[in-house]
Amino acid sequence: MNQVNQKIKEQMKTTQNRIQDLERIANEQDKETDRLDILKDVGNFRKQLASTQTSIRKANLSCKMAIDRQERESLLQGGTDPDLRKRMNKESLAQTAGNITDNLMSLNRMMAANVAQSNLANEVLGKSSATLSDTHEEFKGMGGVIQTSRSLLTKYNRRELTDRLLIFLAVALFLATVLYILKKRIF
Repeated sequence: MNQVNQKIKEQMKTTQNRIQDLERIANEQDKETDRLDILKDVGNFRKQLASTQTSIRKANLSCKMAIDRQERESLLQGGTDPDLRKRMNKESLAQTAGNITDNLMSLNRMMAANVAQSNLANEVLGKSSATLSDTHEEFKGMGGVIQTSRSLLTKYNRRELTDRLLIFLAVALFLATVLYILKKRIF
């Protein structure tokens, strides 16, 4: 029974560590909606873990109480045959131990299912984190292209302004030349 309790404690500790890892991953998310969804799942996992721990404690307590009650009854039945009493005590202890083992195995399966669900959520988070990282790198590349385009557009706008000014000056010079020629010929 101590071995089963030890295994359950180890699995509880592993589950707690995975929940903490999941919470850390949630806090690293860039999108607020992803972070909130993951934190909601973490809360659900914590509630399930607390419920499982409570169930295990209740099962242990009820088994201890049943064993104590049986020992008390066997002590109070002092007048019966000792061999019969030992056999009855062994049978009841074996049945109680079997019931405890069944309860603990059921809790163990439930915890394994929770751990599997946490692993699945962890994998999904890993994939979404990879996708977000790829998208982030792509946006960085796009930012460089946009910056280059902005500088080119600014340069072309300056050139357009310079070209308009030069054309205006050329037209003004032309008109001045035409006026000068007309002035010299007519007057």
